[in-house]
Amino acid sequence: MVSDGIYYALGFSAAGALLAWLTGLPFALPLFLLAAFCLYFFRDPERPIPSGDVAVSPADGKVLAVQPESPALIRVSVFMNVFDVHVNRAPIAGRVTALDYRKGRFLVASRDQAAFENEQNTVTIAGDGTQVAFKQIAGLIARRIVFYKKPGDPVRLGERVGLIKFGSRVDVFLGPEWQIEVRPGERVRAGSSILARRVVV
Repeated sequence: MVSDGIYYALGFSAAGALLAWLTGLPFALPLFLLAAFCLYFFRDPERPIPSGDVAVSPADGKVLAVQPESPALIRVSVFMNVFDVHVNRAPIAGRVTALDYRKGRFLVASRDQAAFENEQNTVTIAGDGTQVAFKQIAGLIARRIVFYKKPGDPVRLGERVGLIKFGSRVDVFLGPEWQIEVRPGERVRAGSSILARRVVV
């Protein structure tokens, strides 16, 4: 459980208890339901981390697109709805070499425009002769991107590194040394689903 979920749940529960005392339980029920939803939304289950020279999904959700981003990069886009786990994980092991946070709009995260116009945080991880970047993109109702690491910090494959609150998207950028293992429409799980395997080029 991410600690944010406990704080939100306690806040809604306290407000619900006060409203129930003042007006009765039926009026307070929506606040108790919101408290329960926060506990569900901020869940953080353990995941089996695969072995081998692989890149894992940094996010739970549905693969929206697998397409060229440039002559040297393939972009894999993963959309998270409000029912997915929103904890983000490192796609490869290595060190964080760059962070680029940008404020922006809050368009529906599944739209292509969102990748350019929404609030976003781009993270680059380098390790073992390769590097992978991923972009945390805020969605329509997401209002906060969280990233726990800073440049120079080491990360393990599948390690928890951040969070996007309330519906969002993550784009992953992989070079020619990676063979993509997923297709649009597939569902993936952060830290355990293999997005790509490294090949000799």
